Amino acid sequence: MADRISSDHPSVQTVRSTCTETATGVRLEVPADERDAFPTDEVVRIVLDGDELFGRVERALTGDDLSIPAIYETPDQARDPSGAPDRLVDWADDHGVAAGGSVLVDVIEPEFLYGLRAPGETVYYDAHEPPSDSLSDIAKDLEGQ
Repeated sequence: MADRISSDHPSVQTVRSTCTETATGVRLEVPADERDAFPTDEVVRIVLDGDELFGRVERALTGDDLSIPAIYETPDQARDPSGAPDRLVDWADDHGVAAGGSVLVDVIEPEFLYGLRAPGETVYYDAHEPPSDSLSDIAKDLEGQ
């Protein structure tokens, strides 16, 4: 069983992002000075209200900022979202996060597991180790077939 860890635990780095409106919903903008906490153009696990989902952290078209444009049910949907429902939109609505508002991104396991919460909330996460490089390489090879 995975260990539980709270969002205010000293091992959890918290990054303040800004929710911005897009033509199709919302995205989270991550400041450039926090980019070392995130892999770019990689699918990562993102916890929303206890559900472990998937998203990509992308480099902004201009500047060094990063963004999380959407969150999906599966890694495949995060890679190719055509028609898949974006869970970030509903999460922002449910938590009353408006365009221009802050969303806290908890770095639970860098480059692997992140969590979202509204400012002032405390959240508990199931913390677990990322797969070893060899296992993740095998999984990527299998997905590509």
